[in-house]
Amino acid sequence: MTGFAVMVRKEWREALANNRLLVVLIVFTLFGLISPVLAKETPQLVKSLGGVPGIQLPPPQLSDVVTQFIKNVASNGIFVAILITMGLVAREKERGTAAFVLVKPVTRLAFLAAKILTQSVVLAAGIALAALVAYWYTIPLFNASLAGGFWAAALVIWLYLLVMTSWTFLGSALLTSQIGAAGFGLAAFIGMSLLSILPNANRYLPGGLLDIARLLALAQTPQHLALTIGVNCAWIAIPLIMAFLVFGRQELVARQ
Repeated sequence: MTGFAVMVRKEWREALANNRLLVVLIVFTLFGLISPVLAKETPQLVKSLGGVPGIQLPPPQLSDVVTQFIKNVASNGIFVAILITMGLVAREKERGTAAFVLVKPVTRLAFLAAKILTQSVVLAAGIALAALVAYWYTIPLFNASLAGGFWAAALVIWLYLLVMTSWTFLGSALLTSQIGAAGFGLAAFIGMSLLSILPNANRYLPGGLLDIARLLALAQTPQHLALTIGVNCAWIAIPLIMAFLVFGRQELVARQ
């Protein structure tokens, strides 16, 4: 992959210059911070508002922290992943800068690989920081710490976000519109969410990763662990291969 190292440096400079990395770190830090706080205070908040007639909320537990963490970092993080990925390729094609870059000794494979690698590391940094903050605040709020599997759960959540990142990346490689790329990624997310309604389908879909993450964080052994992770690795690889194939055949236009 001629020019890969050069492209990686370029992508990192851009991630810093346009504050992409900073925004991801701030947003995911907030996700991690509010997870134990919401788990701790939600029952008291509901009670202060009059409660729910006929329902007595149990005291908050560590499992509530895990639920909130997955909801905030994974479910809400999907939209962050789509937004920061939609313009990776489409923006450069739209502006004509992709054609200028590829005039240099840089292959199209190196061009795309550097982008998806940098994006993966940016998301990993955000999730790691969110997990660290959530873990840190759980200790004083609950006088206990989460199970060691919590860190494995964070890794599984990263894999979950990479699935949607990859499909959005394919949309960005296919289209010249950033909004279109975001719509492509969102459509993939909605489609897979609808498929998860089918019996036993979740183990073959990204949603199954969230079930695994929750069990790992609570020191429980998930069923179909290898199957679900393996299938979702394929869900990541398929759109990336398609993106490389499609982008390799596109005619790029340089604009002044």
